[in-house]
Amino acid sequence: MGIFKDKVLMITGGTGSFGNAVLKRFLETDIKEIRIFSRDEKKQDDMRHEYQVMFPEASNKIKFYIGDVRDFRSVRDAMYDVDYIFHAAALKQVPSCEFFPIEAVRTNVLGTDNVLTAANEMGVKKIVCLSTDKAAYPINAMGTSKALMEKVVVAKSRTVAPEKTMICCTRYGNVMCSRGSVIPLFIDQIKKGKCMTVTEPKMTRFIMSLEEAVDLVLFAFENASSGDIMVQKAPACTIEVLAQAVREIFNPKAEIKVIGIRHGEKMYETLLTNEECAHAIDLGNFYRVSVDKRDLNYDKYFTHGNVERNVLKEFNSNNTKILGVEEVKEKLLQLKYIQEQLEGWEC
Repeated sequence: MGIFKDKVLMITGGTGSFGNAVLKRFLETDIKEIRIFSRDEKKQDDMRHEYQVMFPEASNKIKFYIGDVRDFRSVRDAMYDVDYIFHAAALKQVPSCEFFPIEAVRTNVLGTDNVLTAANEMGVKKIVCLSTDKAAYPINAMGTSKALMEKVVVAKSRTVAPEKTMICCTRYGNVMCSRGSVIPLFIDQIKKGKCMTVTEPKMTRFIMSLEEAVDLVLFAFENASSGDIMVQKAPACTIEVLAQAVREIFNPKAEIKVIGIRHGEKMYETLLTNEECAHAIDLGNFYRVSVDKRDLNYDKYFTHGNVERNVLKEFNSNNTKILGVEEVKEKLLQLKYIQEQLEGWEC
């Protein structure tokens, strides 16, 4: 990874699934240092010991910083000599954000503003912020806070010189087997002899691997302009198909119980809105939503508009490629997490 040669990369929320995936991808490259910034000292200590065992020759490149994106000073103090930032810190559980929406605002919105402001102040060259499909047409507190996060990213990009600090955003769907996702829950329920609990069988969700999530962030890092939102095209499946695929892998006799939609859930998710299609660019495996560079001088728009519009259509988990059970099983069996869970398992 030549672009990271002798550079310092900071990952906010770095003890999560995304941070671990980045470490495993980059740790043995010529990167100088990876800083893990998070508020949970136990997770940091566990990670420290884990990587000392996994990568004994390279683990000294990992530096741990206790702090919270809600606290501007702790964020800024961790950024000295940092070249690049992947901003992954977030509250991302839909039900908990429904009950504590102000907490979602403090972390996802104000925390992002702290990261961007501190990064510009400390001379960080590039920042990629991680968003979610739930930010498009949001109906829940988590999605709404992430939508506001995207607005903060775009607004900040207008006032920060891109040659000093480039700021962009990525938006992607559900990451299979990430912390707090439904697949580990299904597996745990099967192994404990419980019913697999499905909220709504016909609900559709985008699915992608952690490696694909890292690929999107790297694509944005190398190709985005300041203020861009980069979207990765992804297939989807129904929750029923996902549950059946997990069941067939671990125990075909496991029972599935439908429990109904939880607080704030949608029947399908959107990665590219119809409104964004007006100026989005199709890049093959990705969409690029460039920043709207119009200013607050609205008067001129009464006489000078823009009649041009792209022919792209809204991209959601109902009109993308819908995978069947066998296709989902094939994707699942490629994941290291699934392979580890299958070791020594007999249903």
